[in-house]
Amino acid sequence: MRRFLERGARIEPRLSGLSAEHERPAIVNIEHALTGGIRDDDEANKIDAALRGLDDLRRTDLNERDSRIYPGWYAPVMIIQNGQRVVLPMRYRCRLPGWTAETEKIKDGSYNARRDNLKTAWRKLFGFQHGIVIVDWFYENVKRDGNNIVLRFDPTPGQPLLIACLWHRWTAPGEPDLLSFAAITDEPPPEVAAAGHDRCIVPIKPEHVDQWLNPEPRNLAAEYAILDDRDRPYYEHQMAA
Repeated sequence: MRRFLERGARIEPRLSGLSAEHERPAIVNIEHALTGGIRDDDEANKIDAALRGLDDLRRTDLNERDSRIYPGWYAPVMIIQNGQRVVLPMRYRCRLPGWTAETEKIKDGSYNARRDNLKTAWRKLFGFQHGIVIVDWFYENVKRDGNNIVLRFDPTPGQPLLIACLWHRWTAPGEPDLLSFAAITDEPPPEVAAAGHDRCIVPIKPEHVDQWLNPEPRNLAAEYAILDDRDRPYYEHQMAA
């Protein structure tokens, strides 16, 4: 799962770290820097993309794409903290225990935790630090006639999906703490496979939420049972907007 829609997420159209009175001059200066000295078509395309991003910073109305969370972006994740359910912003690409920022450059696929790797690559988190992300639908990249396209998969009937996740608080001397997570994926249901994708997120049932968020490291069979007894809506797909 490369990307998905977060329920109720919002991206504020503001340049990070700038006050409102400084935002407009900053955008103008960036435009001047971007539009000077175009050398070739490839660079022109990059500049066009950057300028479209600046247009996004200016607007105040919400578009559907504003709620899409990509690897490296932050999303609200429900976990248990001090015996209470809390929702914390976490980066959607997990930095595993023992990793560094340099490790991530080599192992950049840690936004997904494959079910068949939970006892190996994810053994320090599976059974220890479980979370849930609530989404309305999700997106997948598929190949059609040699081209990459993005499909949107909607559960039918429409319902929030409680996506099983693993998370970690990474700490290092002299570095800020980093909260990050990965969505657990498994073999896809037939309709997702037929659409051209070979993985799928795992939505757990509401009655399993408390048990999932309070895992038992010595009873991993119970955690696997939750993943297997998942919600199984039918996923209709369409081209992403």
